[in-house]
Amino acid sequence: MPPGTAFAGAHSGYSEAEACIFGVPYDRTASFRAGAREAPGAIRKASYAFETSHFEHGRLRDLALHDYGDCDDFFTPAEMADEIRFAMGPAISAGKFTVVMGGDHSVSIPVIGAYEDVSVISIDAHLDSRREYMGLPDSHACVMRRAADRHGLDNVHVVGVRSISEEELDDPEPVPYTSAYEVHERGVGPVIDGILESLGRERVYVTLDIDGVDPAFAPGTGTPEPFGLTPLDVKKIINAVGDRLVGFDVVEVCPPYDPTGATSVLAARLIKEALAVFTKSSG
Repeated sequence: MPPGTAFAGAHSGYSEAEACIFGVPYDRTASFRAGAREAPGAIRKASYAFETSHFEHGRLRDLALHDYGDCDDFFTPAEMADEIRFAMGPAISAGKFTVVMGGDHSVSIPVIGAYEDVSVISIDAHLDSRREYMGLPDSHACVMRRAADRHGLDNVHVVGVRSISEEELDDPEPVPYTSAYEVHERGVGPVIDGILESLGRERVYVTLDIDGVDPAFAPGTGTPEPFGLTPLDVKKIINAVGDRLVGFDVVEVCPPYDPTGATSVLAARLIKEALAVFTKSSG
């Protein structure tokens, strides 16, 4: 990528990289506000707001980080999925830590599908477990149903939920979830410890729909929902996953509805958090 356009700290070439960042500027399944296609560039720009070191993590070793750039934009979810498999498949197969910047949440479906033997934690205001939405089985409203299809219901969990459709409530095979209200009442520590204990597989992929965070902290999103998690809750979840974390994405950041840039800044900081956790756990 041209100098200054990569995610901050991404100075390594692909072959020597331990971790790779991918942008997916796709939002054609957005159902309320479009604009998440602009997020990868906004998040990259926001990543330069921070010190290279982490105050709370102490001095970390240098991480070999590569920014692949953006995947090509296509019209249908199937075309987008093919592009992601082409771009990301080799990195996942090679065991590189992967970070994805969406795009709407549909971009997570082929990414999660490319992993073998993982559990999936989704941080989201919505359960996203519909069988299909508006005729699309790969809509952003179906991501955790597709994750369960791929990895099994005992290997998926959604945390931060505060909006569920009637069809999801009535589904005979419900996707496991913990509401934001339970997190607020019990505390995020006990909640995430219980979730991690319940998952059937050791390796964990975390997908963060930024609307899982309360819109007071992250207003620039496609489908905002009040009463959400705090940024510190999300940080604690990432840290609790720790050395089990194999990949991470941030989706549904919507720059046209983010006039101060606060949502992009938060997304960039949480990516840096995931990279710090990987760096610490990988020696």
